[in-house]
Amino acid sequence: MKPVKVGLLGLGTVGTGVVRIVEGHQEDLSSQVGSPIIIERIAVNNLNKIRNIEVDRSKLTEDPWDIIRDPDIDVIIEVMGGVEPTKAYILEALERGKHIVTANKDLMALYGSEILAKAQEKQCDVFYEASVAGGIPIIRTLIEGFSSDRIMKIMGIVNGTTNFILSKMSQEGASYEDVLLEAQQLGYAESDPTADVEGLDAARKMAILGTLGFRTNVELSDVTVRGISAVTKEDITYAKKLGYEMKLLGIADRDPEDDEFSITVQPTMVKNTHPIAAVSGVFNAVYVYGEAVGETMFYGAGAGEMPTATSIVADLVAVIKNLKLGVNGLKAIVPYKPKKLKNDETIAYKNFLLLHVADRAGVLAKITQVFAEYAVSLESVVQSPNANTKDAEIIIVTHNASKASMDKVLKHFEKLDVIQRVKSVYRVEG
Repeated sequence: MKPVKVGLLGLGTVGTGVVRIVEGHQEDLSSQVGSPIIIERIAVNNLNKIRNIEVDRSKLTEDPWDIIRDPDIDVIIEVMGGVEPTKAYILEALERGKHIVTANKDLMALYGSEILAKAQEKQCDVFYEASVAGGIPIIRTLIEGFSSDRIMKIMGIVNGTTNFILSKMSQEGASYEDVLLEAQQLGYAESDPTADVEGLDAARKMAILGTLGFRTNVELSDVTVRGISAVTKEDITYAKKLGYEMKLLGIADRDPEDDEFSITVQPTMVKNTHPIAAVSGVFNAVYVYGEAVGETMFYGAGAGEMPTATSIVADLVAVIKNLKLGVNGLKAIVPYKPKKLKNDETIAYKNFLLLHVADRAGVLAKITQVFAEYAVSLESVVQSPNANTKDAEIIIVTHNASKASMDKVLKHFEKLDVIQRVKSVYRVEG
């Protein structure tokens, strides 16, 4: 049996996991694909770096082009990250007829359509399961498991760092700043945590999921993003009192009538009876609502050496099976539906508002009058004194309201003399 030869771009945490699985599970993998799998060459930044895995030094190179131009290599696994020059490496590898497995969410969110089109042209596979939610097989599920259904909603915790922070704040009453520092010390957050805490990492993943779920070309600029850096202990305390948990959610909604959709990443209050509210720590979860199947949810480790490597090697197995059958390049999901984005008039959801107001008679009447003026109905209103100031606090949860109407309400509040401050506004789900 002729072995399948693999080139590996990157030998960091995930790359090391890939080597461990391929070499440690060789018997199982060979039985699935009908031939041995050999990691032929590995591109690294530094040949002399001390590593926590033993690798034949003759396989290492500091030049990725050595792997891309090697005619004996059938499949390239890219785990080096970054957009450039990684994009150039992958496009050239496809040009040379090599199949690609990647975990690169940034690249696929920005240039996925271009890469998949090139793959289709060259009849090559490009699989990228590990780019979203680590060990959860959500991409394969969207492509294959929902192939006979129409996905109407995808709602996900797709960033473990922010979920760790919000979970700790909820469970321990800790401040955002203190938990962020702890996350950095534990290695869950980078020294510059911007991509995680400001929602950019989650936005890239939601662009990928939206493209696959709605079969249209979702670009990163189509995703509206708001991070968690302004979430306070007070916000989470009020959420819990009302029966909600705070989560950074990616939400992709599609209208069943006209296929218009919206995708957002933002801190969201989730009803504590919803299964996604119970997902804590660094775990990820993706909730998918199909027109036919109804509600489904997928839960698991969203990052880490072995969970992510497991998804990568599963993609590798799929590539090799296609190679044996001669059907590479036939499963690429190239978006075919026109993009129809919702506008502020058609985007609608429940809202939570925390207002600091003057503590005197008639205040609540003035506030509810504003909501009525813009046709926003209220689900609940709670008013109580604020122990720290002379102001009172009003907590409001609306029924579904258009974003346009809510923007008008908040604009009106800026000139309403009885409102001292609009302390918090959050989306409500579940």
